[in-house]
Amino acid sequence: MRTRWWVILAFLAPVTVVMALIVFYPLAEAFFTTFTDLNRTNQGNRFRDPSWVVIGLENYRYILGGGDLTFYPTLLWTVVWTVVNVFFHYTLGLGLALLLNQPFRGRTGYRLLLLLPWAVPAYISSIAWLFIFNGEFGLLNNMSRVLNNVLPFLEIERVNWLSEYPWFYVSPIIVNVWLGVPFMMVALLGGLQTIPNDQYEAARVDGASGWQTFRNITLPGLRSVSQTVILLGSIWTFNLFVVIYFVTGGGPAGKTEILVTYTYRAFERGDFARAATYAVIVFSMLLAFSAFYRRVSKEAT
Repeated sequence: MRTRWWVILAFLAPVTVVMALIVFYPLAEAFFTTFTDLNRTNQGNRFRDPSWVVIGLENYRYILGGGDLTFYPTLLWTVVWTVVNVFFHYTLGLGLALLLNQPFRGRTGYRLLLLLPWAVPAYISSIAWLFIFNGEFGLLNNMSRVLNNVLPFLEIERVNWLSEYPWFYVSPIIVNVWLGVPFMMVALLGGLQTIPNDQYEAARVDGASGWQTFRNITLPGLRSVSQTVILLGSIWTFNLFVVIYFVTGGGPAGKTEILVTYTYRAFERGDFARAATYAVIVFSMLLAFSAFYRRVSKEAT
């Protein structure tokens, strides 16, 4: 047993050291920073000593107590952003998975085609969609102009996708749905292929309808996969920086900022203590949500 434990520790030690250096130490330092007033002016440099001081829970009181007037509106939009995106990720991913689980000609080609948004780096897709949404030269508005020339009775108006309400909310959701559906599709397709065909055959023999089969066999068979992908999708979407940063830039007037980009703006301004506080609050929210979600999911099963 001693030999086995030494072997286990020998394999775990390098990973533990790396995790301590790149995860645990920065996390502990960020947590400590939340109790200070550290910013760009008092952090110190080679010409002057640092002058920041420990202020206790003042940063948390300021943010959670309503002193930061934009925090709660940003939190509300972040929650809406996460719920809407995960809903479309799951429903569209499940629909595509059900289609691709059926035998038909060219199925492999369609799978590869639908995986393309997932294969392209997120920042490249975001920049490409930024050009598509361009109010003056974008593809969508150019298509509407062509349609108006061909079919004048349609009278399609040009849309300022990134500055006109509600389209500046809709446009980043479209981009993120485009990016997130392939992951859900692949995960759910794998789950569908683990459900025994005998159950479907027995349902057909018993005269069950398609909806009854879906509700009583498919959804229960996908429960464990669905719980996992919804949890992962919620965490990833809540923390998704790239789409908001590249598509809307948080605009107009900060209306599309989510908490992770809001945190970055504070860091960009040099308000390091507030940025660290936002980060710890986001981490705490996700940790609490994950624990609650896993508990509810376990009770449901």
